[in-house]
Amino acid sequence: MNKLPFEKIKREILVRKESETDLSKGRKPSARSVEELLNSGMICLNKPQGPSSHQVSDYVKKILNLNKCGHSGTLDPNVTGVLPVALGRATKIVQVLLSAGKEYVCLMHLHNDFSEDKIRKACKNLIGGIKQLPPLKSAVKRVEREREIYYLEVMEVKERDVLFRVGCEAGTYIRRLCEQIGSELKSKAHMLQLVRTKAGPFDDKEMYSLHDLKDAYEFWKSGDEKLIKKIIKPIEFAVQHLPKVFVFDSAVDKLSHGADLYVGGISKLESCIEKGDIIAVMTLKEELIFIGKAMMNCDEMIKLEKGVGVRTNKVFMDTKIY
Repeated sequence: MNKLPFEKIKREILVRKESETDLSKGRKPSARSVEELLNSGMICLNKPQGPSSHQVSDYVKKILNLNKCGHSGTLDPNVTGVLPVALGRATKIVQVLLSAGKEYVCLMHLHNDFSEDKIRKACKNLIGGIKQLPPLKSAVKRVEREREIYYLEVMEVKERDVLFRVGCEAGTYIRRLCEQIGSELKSKAHMLQLVRTKAGPFDDKEMYSLHDLKDAYEFWKSGDEKLIKKIIKPIEFAVQHLPKVFVFDSAVDKLSHGADLYVGGISKLESCIEKGDIIAVMTLKEELIFIGKAMMNCDEMIKLEKGVGVRTNKVFMDTKIY
């Protein structure tokens, strides 16, 4: 089964020192009210064809009557599929998602006839590191850059039309990838249709339309919150792909004020953490406190008695909760 890099990592919980959490402070993300979710939640939206990602984000803002919304990973107007949308204060999390791996299902048209074996071989040749020059119409500087293709699976070939699934590094241009597949075949090719099926931890198995969201909001206003709580996820949903460190209750308030995390404040952590990794620092109730940079690997965080384990970058938890 094709998986993005973070999906392949099997993390274990490493305990530095067991601790109980005070149930009178904070709250498990699953227990948050709709009002709390609207203030700091995430939606896996099925972007429709036509409007820009910015316009779709604006539609969400109007439907939910919010002051602030933001999206992660722009999709071209004609592209559909997974678009993570952050609500209210959760907009600070979108930067973390931008660098996460993506998956697309693409329909490509070849300009010449080829056997299915040749098509599959050409696609296989592009798995790994590739170089791409961004299209003329793009939001980035037009310089050649390297990107990683994690997997490229041909799903169906019908005459000159090829349906394929690709997992790739953020910033890969699939329109350009189609042209590169054509070049491998010493021909030309172009993209006919594109659907994004994964953006980091968000995938097409649980994405919702703008109509779904509108219905859920109206149901909630009428007293039924079941659907809106299903659609709007706690902000913690957006950091599933990140390694995590869990801290004692006594450390939470200092961290929520922006302090770095010293190893003495760590109760437990996930394995496979390397120095320099982007880390999600959590309470023992699995609430997100801040996103930061690992200053040690997981073995050092377990064994050392002194030093900064994680350097603070963006704080998400309010002060005076713990």
